[in-house]
Amino acid sequence: MASYPANVLLSRRRCLDSLGCLGAGLALGVAGCGPSETRHQGPVYRDQPDATGRPVCRWAVHPLHNPRKLFERYQPLIEWLNLKVPEVRWVLEASRDYPEYERKYRARAFEFILPNPWQTLDAIKFGYHVIAMAGDPKQFKGILIVRRDSQFKSPLDLKGRTISYPAPTALAACMMPQLWLRSQGLNVMRETRSMFVGSHESTLMNVYLGNSAAGGTWPPPWKVFQNEHPKEAAELMLAWETPSLLNTSVMVRDDVSPAVRDATRRALLSLADAPEGAAMLVGLDMDRFHPAQDSTYEVVRDYVARFEREIRPVEAL
Repeated sequence: MASYPANVLLSRRRCLDSLGCLGAGLALGVAGCGPSETRHQGPVYRDQPDATGRPVCRWAVHPLHNPRKLFERYQPLIEWLNLKVPEVRWVLEASRDYPEYERKYRARAFEFILPNPWQTLDAIKFGYHVIAMAGDPKQFKGILIVRRDSQFKSPLDLKGRTISYPAPTALAACMMPQLWLRSQGLNVMRETRSMFVGSHESTLMNVYLGNSAAGGTWPPPWKVFQNEHPKEAAELMLAWETPSLLNTSVMVRDDVSPAVRDATRRALLSLADAPEGAAMLVGLDMDRFHPAQDSTYEVVRDYVARFEREIRPVEAL
């Protein structure tokens, strides 16, 4: 922190109690895709052990929702994968915040992960490889939410104000808004205070409660917030949005069998064409899974390099 101005506020508060967020990682199904089992903090929910002795593959999604909501949205996909790729037993796992999620995949705790594009580049260093992109790239953009009564007319009106974000490594919800604000003439590291609150919902609630003048998030969590908290959302509005980049990836750990890897890729890419696929994709806020590989995300590497030149090192906070 010594390299940053004193007015940069680094709050690590978790989800607000009023949102009912679960404060710990959760898992559904049987643990362990191999001989050992990952240790979890907080409540853990599991099915009975699989009678066939099938190896288990953990599917871990970055914290774009609180764990409860993430399970509601992704468990149908996990059940579908259990039907389409029966060689393994699929398990869904959520992490309570970005640092925990990043710590886990760096320890190679998951067989399959769905990270944001910056985490995708990071995960490659730990032996994960891209097999698909989750959703239309045009949907992956940062948005800045303010109160309707704020009367902000320009991004420059945020000078001297506090902006809440889920985490420093949240690409769409933090890095992209910060770089966009810089392009509009606002030096976010010197002229605003950054407050990191652990989740997208907490980001939005901090704006609603007046703890921050604006909040960085991206379209799917904003849509969920509007549906689940209409009273609070009615007092907020989308003020600005960034250009799009690339969407989240689906990655597989390098020791997963090629047969399971390839069957999973085929299943995901065909989901939009399955009779039951449309409803699942609506629940996931995406159009379909798209073909992608590691090299697809090289454009993100260039974007992050620009961000680090103009704003800050990604993980310095």
